[in-house]
Amino acid sequence: MLSVVLTTLGLTSPVSAAYRITDDRGGQIGRYVDTFASLRTSGETVMIDGLCLSACTMVLGLVPREKICVTNQARLGFHAAWRPDEQGNQVRSDMGTRFLWAVYPQRVRSWLQRKGGLSRQMVFLQGRELTAMYPTCRAGL
Repeated sequence: MLSVVLTTLGLTSPVSAAYRITDDRGGQIGRYVDTFASLRTSGETVMIDGLCLSACTMVLGLVPREKICVTNQARLGFHAAWRPDEQGNQVRSDMGTRFLWAVYPQRVRSWLQRKGGLSRQMVFLQGRELTAMYPTCRAGL
């Protein structure tokens, strides 16, 4: 389930808004593609202010970099895509994993390669590594 909060930005403009990600544990890729494609065209800023795991991380490739900011609470978790098999067990989805890889910007793919790529194991992008790639949110966002 998407765990995001729509908040109004400071006093800069009464119509400005930010899409705030605070505790998003991911889900089906298609739902996130739809959500982030809508955000891309809306012009809203996306504030990552907590967990953004799994399919949520596609925000980095589906929303323009200049429309994303991160707080010191931001923590992105990446892993290979999976799907349920006939018994309901998690099995790797090569097609889904290739899709995720294609969505991520080059800087994120390079970072992931240094961490071993997309695998069953979750790897986290946060702190200085994250703020080297994405701007810190301004006060009032």
